[in-house]
Amino acid sequence: MRGDGSGPCAGRAAGRPPGRLGAAPSAGRAKTEELLRHAPRCCPRAGLHQASFTIALRTVDNVTVVIKLRPGVLVGCQIRVKNFFRSELKIKPGDNVTFTFTCSTPEKYFIMEIQKNIDCVSGPCPFGDVHLYPLGLPRLNRTFVWDVKASTKAGLELKFSTPWLRQIEPGETCPDFVSYNINSCIDKATVNIGTFCRNGSVSRVKLLGGVIMSLHLPWNSPLTTSGFNIANRASIKRLCIIESILKGESSVTLMSPNYPLGFPEDELMTWQFVIPSSMRASVFFHNYSLSNCERKEERVEYYIPGSLSNPEVFKLSDSQPANIPGSFNLSLQGCDQDAQNPGILRLLFQVVVQHPQVDENVTHLVDLSKELNMTVTIHFEGWPSRIPVMSEPICLICKDPRTCDRVLTLVSGTIYKISFLCKDLSRLRITAEKGISCVDLRWCQRKIFYLLVPKAITQLPIQLHKFIWKLLAPDLINIEITSPSLKLQQHVPEQRCNTSYSYSIVGATPETELNVGVFCPGGSVEKIQMRNNVTISLKTFGKRFLNESKHQDLQMSFVPHIKDECSFTVSPDPKAKVYLQTPNWPYGLPPYVSISWYVVVPKKQVARLGFSKDRMGIACETGRAYVNIKEETAGAEETVRREDEPLPESRNMYHDFWVNVSNCKPVDKTQLTLQFRVTLADKQIDLGVILAVLAGAGVLAAIGLTVCCVKKKKKKSQNPMVGVYNANVNTQVPGKQGLFTKGRKNNESHVYAVIDDAMVYGHLLKESNGSVSPEVDVYRPFDGPIGSLPPSPPPLSFRKDIKRSSNTEEPPPLTDTDHDTYTFAHQKSGQSEDIGDTSEKNNGDTSTSLLENKEQDGLVE
Repeated sequence: MRGDGSGPCAGRAAGRPPGRLGAAPSAGRAKTEELLRHAPRCCPRAGLHQASFTIALRTVDNVTVVIKLRPGVLVGCQIRVKNFFRSELKIKPGDNVTFTFTCSTPEKYFIMEIQKNIDCVSGPCPFGDVHLYPLGLPRLNRTFVWDVKASTKAGLELKFSTPWLRQIEPGETCPDFVSYNINSCIDKATVNIGTFCRNGSVSRVKLLGGVIMSLHLPWNSPLTTSGFNIANRASIKRLCIIESILKGESSVTLMSPNYPLGFPEDELMTWQFVIPSSMRASVFFHNYSLSNCERKEERVEYYIPGSLSNPEVFKLSDSQPANIPGSFNLSLQGCDQDAQNPGILRLLFQVVVQHPQVDENVTHLVDLSKELNMTVTIHFEGWPSRIPVMSEPICLICKDPRTCDRVLTLVSGTIYKISFLCKDLSRLRITAEKGISCVDLRWCQRKIFYLLVPKAITQLPIQLHKFIWKLLAPDLINIEITSPSLKLQQHVPEQRCNTSYSYSIVGATPETELNVGVFCPGGSVEKIQMRNNVTISLKTFGKRFLNESKHQDLQMSFVPHIKDECSFTVSPDPKAKVYLQTPNWPYGLPPYVSISWYVVVPKKQVARLGFSKDRMGIACETGRAYVNIKEETAGAEETVRREDEPLPESRNMYHDFWVNVSNCKPVDKTQLTLQFRVTLADKQIDLGVILAVLAGAGVLAAIGLTVCCVKKKKKKSQNPMVGVYNANVNTQVPGKQGLFTKGRKNNESHVYAVIDDAMVYGHLLKESNGSVSPEVDVYRPFDGPIGSLPPSPPPLSFRKDIKRSSNTEEPPPLTDTDHDTYTFAHQKSGQSEDIGDTSEKNNGDTSTSLLENKEQDGLVE
């Protein structure tokens, strides 16, 4: 054993008693007394009538008493001995001293130490009770110190009277402020066995060599006995033996010597636990560390009566024995440490004693042999964030009669028979995790994975806390989550889940984590498609889950790459509002993330779409944020709003439609959060609509007759045909160029809402001799030369759908205000007619439509 020459035992070789109390040097004390002698007497006189104390010490008792100021306290009270005032008083063996204090509350200023030296080497050892001596001491915080010298060949045994002792960690305070400290002395080395309070299970401590025993009492303690005796001397051939007696259901926490500092090198110590044979004990290591060994190995050894393999040897990292019937011994063995880097061996552990459980012999079969990539953990409530109080009744999970713990992890591919040592199984929980991955898309794209809780878990009498599926998708392969029959409801403030379980869905892209949201069964979300890896966590609420879990239908599959980070397919409930919100609520979408919803509208119904606020509420530092809305029908307009524009007002959607939200990089911490609702209603046609339709039909019939007449006149003419112009631009008869001040290349006079087929495909029509090459107008996606006049249509010989007419009658001339009053080109309200404005509005829009065909997006149903 190594010794550093410090501690209570260090001074023995030099001839001074160990733990010598620090009296001031004689010169310093004389100077202090001289100053006090000449100090003003007003303050001391105020305390002259205080009670006096007399301490007479016999020489044979070898007791020294020291009264001194408390550390850190200023001099506000003094000790008066005869006519002298001092701040410290030392009374040696054989002295008889009478003194008083100059204040009425000396306990606020002074402490007292009483040290007794006992020699069990050169003389007889005073076995029996150790008394508190001397009597009649002032009521001060006091420490009794018994320094007992003993040979290492004959150790000492300290026996404590009831209610015995309880070990505490360094720095911990006893409830009654009465504490014991035990130090072992071997040569010059000091080992702190531990600090103890009253009311515990430690009944005896056997020590190798000498001992320094300290008892700390507060000034108002009524204790009049030391509470221990020197019982015997015996060679124990180890550092110490600590006996702990446990009666009934209880627990005890113990620590290795010098805790949390290192256990002495290459030492051995033992704890003896005395337990009724009708009880069961379990050992738990809560905190330990290992040193760096050069030789041997650090270990713990158990001696269990009746065991066929005594001693049973365990590593400190092993699960320790449980369900031990009756008494047993536990020993800690150190090793030879590396001199350069010794490390620290320490141990804090708990022994729990409980009655045999009624169902401890009842085993539960957990068959995980057919499962892949799955772990099941049975644990106490609140694990791992909450650590149960050591005095709390314990629940144990056993995979065999002697291997039990508060937490037990089962792995897939194995069959287990487990049992429980627990009075209240409702305090236990199950957390499971399963991994699903795809390596070859050709194989896994055809496979549907059912995200169901295995029966091996639901049949246990333990509540399932959480089941986690980790879905791993390689590059260019995405994940699709569906709930065909139940569908999913997004948990939002306006529409909270009220089911026995819910799903938390989180997606992880290479750069950011996207918390999609919390969903529960019984909603309108049919499908969720996400990029890359996804984690789905099923969390249960209450006992209803056991019944409702039978109807789970959550599925997942791997699909080709999708465009957005996340895409939803929603079929609203005709009888309820559907609330949907962007992921990462309420913290907002990550920068540059795009989310889309495809909402299905039944044919005989109309959907009412509305946003919960007027604006997006962000300002962009880089890029632009957009909300795009478009119905899935031919010729439907696309509504686009930027972050600096008001969101669309509530509107009716008559066909399936898309809602897309694309984020920018905001200028501050505020991110993009949007919520919208969809409500279905039956389509209704009232009398006013019918009359309007009839009136419209009459107008169209009249227009048709007029157009017919005009066309007949045009057929009689060989003049070129003029297209139908946009009603919102200035139109003129070809040839009147004076009205087009900007020139045709810079205005919209040549932009048509409807163009005759012959004009559209005119560039494909040529005479056989190639003499005619029609001019091509501006009409996306065609391009070609642009002249100063509107293009002339091809000769009538090229127009296959127009018959030649012999009538050469000229059509009536067109006036400056001639233009068609109906057109199919719609302009947004407030849109400027200026071409420059139009270009600015379209700045930032992509040329590819947001709402592409689902098959083109790779959204394979």
